Amino acid sequence: MRRGRPVTRIVLSPSERETLERYTRRATTAQALALRARIVLRCAAGETHTATAAALHVSQPTVGKWRRRFVETRLAGLLDEPRPGAPRRLSDAAIEQVIVQTLESTPRDATHWSTRSLATHVGLNQTAVARIWKAFALQPHRTETFKLSKDPLFIEKVRDIVGLYLHPPDRALVLCVDEKSQIQALDRTAPLLPMRPGQPERRTHDYVRHGTTSLFAALDVQAGTVIGHCHARHRAIEFRKFLDRIDTAVPPDLDVHLILDNYATHKTPLIRRWFARHSRYHLHFTPTSASWLNLVERWFVEITRKQIRRGTHRSTRSLREAIREYIELSNTTPRPFVWTKTADEILESVARFCKRISESLH
Repeated sequence: MRRGRPVTRIVLSPSERETLERYTRRATTAQALALRARIVLRCAAGETHTATAAALHVSQPTVGKWRRRFVETRLAGLLDEPRPGAPRRLSDAAIEQVIVQTLESTPRDATHWSTRSLATHVGLNQTAVARIWKAFALQPHRTETFKLSKDPLFIEKVRDIVGLYLHPPDRALVLCVDEKSQIQALDRTAPLLPMRPGQPERRTHDYVRHGTTSLFAALDVQAGTVIGHCHARHRAIEFRKFLDRIDTAVPPDLDVHLILDNYATHKTPLIRRWFARHSRYHLHFTPTSASWLNLVERWFVEITRKQIRRGTHRSTRSLREAIREYIELSNTTPRPFVWTKTADEILESVARFCKRISESLH
């Protein structure tokens, strides 16, 4: 027997359905409004609140709220209610024009809009455009890079490595291994001026190079500790010496699963012979162009931010000593990086991203 308050059946007119579908199709529609339109369309199709909430990843009260608002005031109910304060001077059409122009066009003399150039183009002032961009989180001046792996075994490798993170094997150690090469020992041409109230630390823009070192590191996924050592170079012979260091540090009764990238020094005959003599080691290579799967890369971010980037060193010896002290100190209170996404979630995310790229080409 069905319980609960009865809900009013939604019957859409052709114009209302066309408007709601336009809200969901247009890439430039505010995502909040697009979500509300999808809720109403699903409810109009006869879906329950539970099914609609599960399909759109929202709560049932959210579905009920926008269904009720639509029943009461139809399409106008999906718009945000007026807020207290001075009345808004910009019309919805003007705001929409700014958003459409920002997302769907570029100026003739540049690769992206600035607030001033767009303000001139649409006939508004620069402050109004800046406020609209801020409200809709639009930042045309920013750009980010991405790289998609073309590894034919991408899916298999993702499942393999993520499986080690989420379900590490018993009586075995999972180590993420890589090298951070060409770390420069830099010294400023004048002494640093320390921070004081109202003024940050200051340093000269130029510097003196005192050589480089390469850091080899192995991150214990479960414990969060790191085995690390610096070498002057990062050839296969240095990598073999680091493997010897790992072999000495890991108890002999444990199997070792190594997560590595596809760097050439990891696959030379010298290294293959080493692994042939050490049968307890199991190798797991990340897909090409997918170093984000190797957790030691996250640890490299930490040591760069905390120790290397702002460090000043007058010799590579000083740099190596600073790195060694950082590793020893961090190993006293280790904090493992927790991997949360499953392989299926990662692959679904990559698939959605590829679909967006494909659609942008048409």
